[in-house]
Amino acid sequence: MKPLRWVGLRTASGAGILLASFLLLLPFPAWAALGDNAASVLTDQARMKGTLHSTDNRTYVLHEITMSSGAKVREFVTPGGAVFGVAWEGQFPPNFELLLGAYYQQAQQAAEQRAATQTQPDGVPVRRGRGPLVIQTPGLVLNQTGHMRSFHGVAYVPQLVPQGVQASEIR
Repeated sequence: MKPLRWVGLRTASGAGILLASFLLLLPFPAWAALGDNAASVLTDQARMKGTLHSTDNRTYVLHEITMSSGAKVREFVTPGGAVFGVAWEGQFPPNFELLLGAYYQQAQQAAEQRAATQTQPDGVPVRRGRGPLVIQTPGLVLNQTGHMRSFHGVAYVPQLVPQGVQASEIR
């Protein structure tokens, strides 16, 4: 399985993937994956050696873990206990394979499809610098922006978002 890439498109052979494979090697810790259960939040807190602050918003519970580096991960959990959204901010982008869990392959396919359609009329791949990563499919929404030492983003599963919760609340 090829990792998602977050690099600019340079050649036709490199255009198949948008998220950087280096993301899998960066020292940003693992946390609950989309669709995972609420019990994983405490495991995440222990792995990250961070402080946990939870807020019950009636339609979902927000678990925010703050690490000593200042990086934050927010996990949005349905009343039924499923992680429906994750938001992050920190010096490095997250490990998408761990973050997205079962939705990782869907994001990878969407990124490959997006890259394949980004060509000029003469068939030459569009040169793309570093910029926001946006994946919007019926089963997954992922947005990330920033630059080295200042990344932030969100990922959520539209079908898991509780009724009455707006996607803009996942931040």
